[in-house]
Amino acid sequence: MTRLSVNINKIATLRNARGGNIPNVTEAAINCIRFGADGITVHPRPDQRHIKPGDVYDIRKNIIAEFNIEGYPSPEFINMVIDVKPEQVTLVPDTPTVLTSNIGWDVIKNFDFLCEIVKELKKYNFRVSIFVDADMKQIEYAAKTGTHRIELYTEPYATMYPLDKQKAIKPFIEAAKLANELGLGLNSGHDLNLQNLKFYHDNIPELLEVSIGHALISDALYYGLENTIQMYKRQLVD
Repeated sequence: MTRLSVNINKIATLRNARGGNIPNVTEAAINCIRFGADGITVHPRPDQRHIKPGDVYDIRKNIIAEFNIEGYPSPEFINMVIDVKPEQVTLVPDTPTVLTSNIGWDVIKNFDFLCEIVKELKKYNFRVSIFVDADMKQIEYAAKTGTHRIELYTEPYATMYPLDKQKAIKPFIEAAKLANELGLGLNSGHDLNLQNLKFYHDNIPELLEVSIGHALISDALYYGLENTIQMYKRQLVD
């Protein structure tokens, strides 16, 4: 069964709108696990507009589950993950000014840099994942960095899905097959939701994990967090 990692950035965004500690981000992480999530994802950004460094440390101390920290591998980010010791580190190419992750790495252009980062993180026995587009060349070069996994950037799939789901899924099936051939573990994330997740899951071979935040937290406003997590989990049943 594909694992569900809940990205709780949006809960931190809601808290930060008023200051204080409501809603409590760590409590939300604990509850996500209690309600059936397989892991927690956070993306601490330099401007701290949602997850803050203190959240990262506090969550690590309070959950017994897979903790995935994603972000741009700046020296500050690398030092933090070495200190916090998550199970997985997902490398994204975001600059500090972008609103959300909106493109995969150009692995070819950044090959030497990513090789160095992957090598450093593997010293600490972290599982490393590189955020990439469904692009065959980029996946080939990602495998050469030594990364354990890739995370496919799925916004193009989500955008095309309502128009032509077969056309939407085709490049991701091809990308997944190549990843499997190259020995890469496969994660996916961005704009996956209750409408498009089941079809994606059923067509992508060896999908290990999906990371979902915005849609899941938004759905929780209507259905409740526990029920929403279970609804998403049901989309991932073989």
